[in-house]
Amino acid sequence: MSDSSLRTTVADRVAEATPVHLSQRLRNMSDRTIAWIFIGPTILLLLAINIFPLIWTIYLSFTDYRSNRPNAEIKGVGLRHYERILTDNDIWLAMQVTAHFVFWTIVLETAIGFALAYLLDRRFRGHGFWTTVILIPMMLSPAVVGNFWKFLYEPQIGLFNYIVSFVTGVDRSSFQMLGQVSLAPWSIIIVDVWMWTPYVMLICLAGLRSIPEYIYEAAEVDRASKWRQFWSITLPMALPFIMLAVLFRGIENFKMFDMVNLLTGGGPGSVTELASITLKREAFESWKTGYSSAFAIILFVTVFGLANIYVKALNKVKQR
Repeated sequence: MSDSSLRTTVADRVAEATPVHLSQRLRNMSDRTIAWIFIGPTILLLLAINIFPLIWTIYLSFTDYRSNRPNAEIKGVGLRHYERILTDNDIWLAMQVTAHFVFWTIVLETAIGFALAYLLDRRFRGHGFWTTVILIPMMLSPAVVGNFWKFLYEPQIGLFNYIVSFVTGVDRSSFQMLGQVSLAPWSIIIVDVWMWTPYVMLICLAGLRSIPEYIYEAAEVDRASKWRQFWSITLPMALPFIMLAVLFRGIENFKMFDMVNLLTGGGPGSVTELASITLKREAFESWKTGYSSAFAIILFVTVFGLANIYVKALNKVKQR
């Protein structure tokens, strides 16, 4: 028996087993209705997972609720938490540290990632092997990366200090990447760039390989130099992909927590205390659940607002 006849037989059996009134209803349904029947339960599940916690967090931000006192009476405090957060110097310091981290990681990851993508797009011999090697850091979990680099940053036995000492001649025990106030912010930037530059590279590589070859052929006919081709063709056509990579990394780095928490825990002092670490301390060390909920809402509104403005700019670039 052929595959087509087998499928026909199965279909006939299913049709015969279906009640008449149900089969008539199914025949009268539009494609859109059938599509909603299949995706409806999934959408409801996603709404329950994402929307309810957000609504609950908004509610808690207007109360004095503490999660370590679940049986205590919950009292409303109005906008008091929001007023305290917006006038708290420690909160603004954490936001400045976060902005420094986000800015430099995005700049370095975008520059290095695009440069690597441009080189790999040349399709030199062994480019597939080197692409795989470059992607390895992105495949590791933040916990592994944090512990791995914490060992590399050890002043006495760490490989990082040894390489810096070998290149510059500085005594490797004379500086501590994780222990010095001036170096600790850059230590977390280096790790994030090492881990996530491959991600940016992949997006940029997709953008470069989406450029039709005939455009370059036409430019060569017009005797355009390689530099002119790069500035007039490659960069403008890959710009939407570059901006997309910046958007993804900006959102992720704004809420960065696990890797930095493993490396420095926010120290020394508070020079690497990102907003997410401050939020964790308020929520799970000070147990200020209402206060931390208000802080979480402010962070959410900040990211959502900036991302919305950026997406509008991205759409304008794509429409050019």
